[in-house]
Amino acid sequence: MITTEIKGIPLEFITNSGVFSPSGVDKGTLSMLSKVEFLPTDKVLDLGCGYGVVGILASKLIGEHRVIMCDISEDALELAKRNAVQNGLVGENIFKSDGLDGITEDDFTLILSNPPYNADFSVAKRFIEKGFTKLASGGKMIMVTKRCEWYRNKLKAIFGNIRVDSIEGYYVFTSEKTSRSVYKKQKEKRRLSKKLEQKLKKRKR
Repeated sequence: MITTEIKGIPLEFITNSGVFSPSGVDKGTLSMLSKVEFLPTDKVLDLGCGYGVVGILASKLIGEHRVIMCDISEDALELAKRNAVQNGLVGENIFKSDGLDGITEDDFTLILSNPPYNADFSVAKRFIEKGFTKLASGGKMIMVTKRCEWYRNKLKAIFGNIRVDSIEGYYVFTSEKTSRSVYKKQKEKRRLSKKLEQKLKKRKR
């Protein structure tokens, strides 16, 4: 059992050896949370929730109905549900999802993630690209990792903006979805190109 306090909220977490950081809340996650202000109007996605630290804290601060937690691990999800109850919540907002594939909402104001390490960044790439489409305009994706260059370049390429905070060996990345976001423009350009291609084909017939 982990007993801790984050942002003035006392919390308890049941863990086991099969999940990430079982002996204490990960320092990277704490670094990320130090840069997050949860507002009463936020809609939060805890992407890759593990045993539930971020999502449970957010639920305690702004209400469980404004937070969704997801993970691909059945073990992590079971612990997250137990920990929700352990901390006075219901735990009905916790779902199994391979990345964002099982998430239908597209109006999050915050997507928070401490992504799993992957040598070719394939998981992080999916999180970032799909996460962009799941944010409301003005919404932010906030990620924490121990690696800087790839994440900084990828987030800037997709969102068109990036803030990087270095905290005790971790990097906290914050990108906001705006009307000028590069990825949005690229998708629109591809869509228009397809329409033009279809028109040209029709004219040739």
